[in-house]
Amino acid sequence: MKIAIVRLSAMGDIIHSAIVLQFIKNIYPEAKIDWIVEKSMSAILKDNNDIDETIEVELKKFKKTKKLSDLFEQIKIIKSLPKYDYIIDMQGLLKSALITKFMKGEVYGFDKDSIRESIASFFYKHKINMPYDANTIDRNVQVVSKSLNLGVTSTNIYEKKPFLFYKDENQIIYNYLKKDKKNIIFVIGSTWTSRNYPKEKFVEVANELKENILVIWGSEQEKIDGEYIEQNSEFATLVPRTDLNTLKALVGQCDLLIGNDTGPTHMAWAMNVPSITIFGPTPVSRVYVTDINKVIKSSSKVDPYKLNKKDFSIKEIESKDIVNMARELI
Repeated sequence: MKIAIVRLSAMGDIIHSAIVLQFIKNIYPEAKIDWIVEKSMSAILKDNNDIDETIEVELKKFKKTKKLSDLFEQIKIIKSLPKYDYIIDMQGLLKSALITKFMKGEVYGFDKDSIRESIASFFYKHKINMPYDANTIDRNVQVVSKSLNLGVTSTNIYEKKPFLFYKDENQIIYNYLKKDKKNIIFVIGSTWTSRNYPKEKFVEVANELKENILVIWGSEQEKIDGEYIEQNSEFATLVPRTDLNTLKALVGQCDLLIGNDTGPTHMAWAMNVPSITIFGPTPVSRVYVTDINKVIKSSSKVDPYKLNKKDFSIKEIESKDIVNMARELI
């Protein structure tokens, strides 16, 4: 059996989708699974033995350059792929659906009532219904489970095995880990400013916990905010920017991760590492809450169909509430 999964981006979405690999292999251990992904995000999937081949595309390159030659180059890559028994679009966007148009095989995806860009469903031969406001991880799992008749349940998801892997990471991260203190990662940035917990309150959390706080960053603004936290807490250290493989290694070595609703934070859940995800303008239904993976949400009500980027209610969350939750986990 040959299976192609289309999930191009973003980091958190890829992470929340990759859990399906172990469920496929549990039922079809001999299945060949290829994954089509944006080149910039492919390292997230690297070293997962359940994936036979990672097919890298660069649609974002065309979006930036607007050169037809760049687009034709990507189409050529997709057209060169072999025929699949199952092509499953887990993304449900027009761009991912168009990719399936150039692939050979039966295409499965969400129906028009289950995705934001309903036109995408036009390209699927087999359509799966899953409410758009349902838990994000459940949606990702069920579009595959129903396509392949896997029968995956919530219990299976709660009992998952870790599914992000790394090797040959940059050894520099081990200079920042300590044996005499708990190693706690702070993920201080995200794609929207309103999703970010205030840097001043991250300082309060660091100063109360008094553990080895490692602040990671991915943009210049996050670096500036990280420097602020480092300068205002003797317990916090700004870690050098790393590649995705080394970031996985760092998360895998920590005792706790505290962060905004964003990709690096979701790595902890995928690796069965204790975590606290801080929510403001996005729905808690993006994640699974477990004994070791907790969430804390502001008082604002969130409409999953229309997120409010001007909702800065995350600022209202008291640092002491995060500290108390962290102490229970460490």
